[in-house]
Amino acid sequence: MKAESLNSLEKGIRFIGIGKHGSKDLPVSLVSDLLVDLQSGDFNPIQQGAFFGALVTKGVAPHEYSLENYLGSEVLSNAERLFDRICEEAPAEMKLIGVKLLQGACLSETEARQLGNFILSDQPGEVLRGMAVSILRVRYESDEEYHGLMLAINDTFTAGFRQPVVAHAPLIQLAEPFDGVEHSYIITPILANALQKLGYAAVSTVGRSSGPKLTMNAWQLYQSLAGKFIKSNEALKSPPPPLGWVLDQKDLSPALDRWVDRRRAVIKRPFLATLEKALNPTGAKVLITSVFHLTYMEKMVELGMMAGFEGVIVLKRGLEGTLAPSIARASGILCAARQPDGTWTSTRIEADSSEFSQFRAEADAIIENPDVQENARLVQQFLEDGLTGNRDFDLRAGLAVGLYSRGLLWIEGVWQS
Repeated sequence: MKAESLNSLEKGIRFIGIGKHGSKDLPVSLVSDLLVDLQSGDFNPIQQGAFFGALVTKGVAPHEYSLENYLGSEVLSNAERLFDRICEEAPAEMKLIGVKLLQGACLSETEARQLGNFILSDQPGEVLRGMAVSILRVRYESDEEYHGLMLAINDTFTAGFRQPVVAHAPLIQLAEPFDGVEHSYIITPILANALQKLGYAAVSTVGRSSGPKLTMNAWQLYQSLAGKFIKSNEALKSPPPPLGWVLDQKDLSPALDRWVDRRRAVIKRPFLATLEKALNPTGAKVLITSVFHLTYMEKMVELGMMAGFEGVIVLKRGLEGTLAPSIARASGILCAARQPDGTWTSTRIEADSSEFSQFRAEADAIIENPDVQENARLVQQFLEDGLTGNRDFDLRAGLAVGLYSRGLLWIEGVWQS
């Protein structure tokens, strides 16, 4: 989205909705534009909520108090008055939670679950929805909040995914950011195929992209490859197809899928972008996922534990945050496993270790506007021949298979110890 196409609320969200250590005060000129647009009443309610949630969480600068010409005198200094002013359509029972968020307090697990149930419902209150997800993102979510929100999302699963069944083989869930890529190819189906040769069944979780990247994602790639999308856990009783099973978010939870357009409007990625990868509707044993920010590696392990996985592998510095490792930059995986006594242990495996030297290169290729059909062709050719002629793709696929297989062997060793 080009800067000139953004409205004033979107520009404001970009300035102040970027995390508790990175937000900047609004330019004076933008505050003036915001006042004009807010007073006109011509704005998206969820963006209004996201903006004011981020502003209060950041801390209001002296010149930003002029926004009270729209809100009312001293509203920005009073959480309850701000809630009443902008969240008047929200259910009355949500006020205590909304005010607590505006005051900077963390929610209990029970409160977070109540918030999640509201966020995913059809009840009125778009401003509160935007405000809540923005506040959680800027200040970061607590473990109790994550767990409560996860339970709320689980409540929205369709009937076919409510009760895990005994799968044909132990399940590995592959989950990367649903917004996909803009400058690289996706290798996830190759990884699924390789891990199934180790005796597992793979299920890749995918869905429509909520942005900010909208070029290509795994959902589109599996469609191009005629992937086997499951509608319920019953399908898992059968032997898996060569590329593993595929689970589309809209089939798992229509309520989550309805948030895709909301997330595009909110602009900054809310908690859903993290949680949707760690959900475990099929009762999978191992989660293989990735993070863009290194500080979230341990958090993904914790979320995997919450969701009932027995082992978690998290890739660091994957291309564009995906499961495709870099063949040039420092990359690697954090592996964690539940020991027989119930405690967890972890280790790290680096991609630049000598055992993977054959898959390293001087630089990662940058693909301009990657095409889903070409990506599908490369996947199919690699699976058929083991090589595609595209050196960058071949090295990356080989590194991914070697790296994740090595991590899985370590996890199995922990389980058997």
